[in-house]
Amino acid sequence: MTRLRSVLYMPASNPRAVAKARELPCDAVILDLEDAVAPDAKAAARAQAAAAVRDGGFGKPVVVRINGRGTAWGDDDLAALAGGAAEAVLVPKVDGPADLRWARERLAGVPLWAMTESCAGVIALSETVGAAGELGLTALVAGTNDLAKEMRSRPDAARTPLLPVLTQIVVAARAAGIATLDGVCNALGDADRLAAECAQGAMLGFDGKTLIHPDQIAAANAAFAPTAADIAWASGVLKAFAQPENADKGAIRFDGAMVERLHLAEAERILAAG
Repeated sequence: MTRLRSVLYMPASNPRAVAKARELPCDAVILDLEDAVAPDAKAAARAQAAAAVRDGGFGKPVVVRINGRGTAWGDDDLAALAGGAAEAVLVPKVDGPADLRWARERLAGVPLWAMTESCAGVIALSETVGAAGELGLTALVAGTNDLAKEMRSRPDAARTPLLPVLTQIVVAARAAGIATLDGVCNALGDADRLAAECAQGAMLGFDGKTLIHPDQIAAANAAFAPTAADIAWASGVLKAFAQPENADKGAIRFDGAMVERLHLAEAERILAAG
């Protein structure tokens, strides 16, 4: 399974940024054609993103965030990426399956990621992930800035108003068996705030975090990787269940606690991620 601890947005309109992305230690790159690109630069950014995907050399998955359905640029974005080598296409402002179906009808074969960044999108999560198999949806991405704006909420450092929504996004993704990424941290230069958001995202169950600056990569990579204690616990659980006397048991005592076969599955996941 591809790790997605750190997924960095890079404006596709900036050739230097795109070139730099090839050398960064993030797990994936999102070449952005939407929010990071001014209207008069959309066409040039589209061409540059398509060329970058064709040229490759990133050593990591490359995803392209297109402009959404109903914009002046979305259809052209999809046409430019048709038949390309992008790992996925990130569809913004997904309010339900129709927004993904629009992309799928114009782009065959490439997996889709969906941004949940509206109140309507949150309400429609079950419908959206219910169509994941049909539409080739492989990841949900939290768009926390747009969500906070539409909710008219005032998030504090702990993102208190957003926590119920973030939990819904994780639950929906897990129900569909797809990946899910936390929203960005806007507090550039605030290492403590970034570390807290990454730790919170990992606690909620996200696979990783979307980022807006290369300086944020190390914190995300650390927070969403298994700790030494996690790996030690997982290794111990595997060894305990591998004992002949435990071969037919559904639950055993391990390290002062009762662990079940579901914990064995979690231990296997942790070791695979490590």
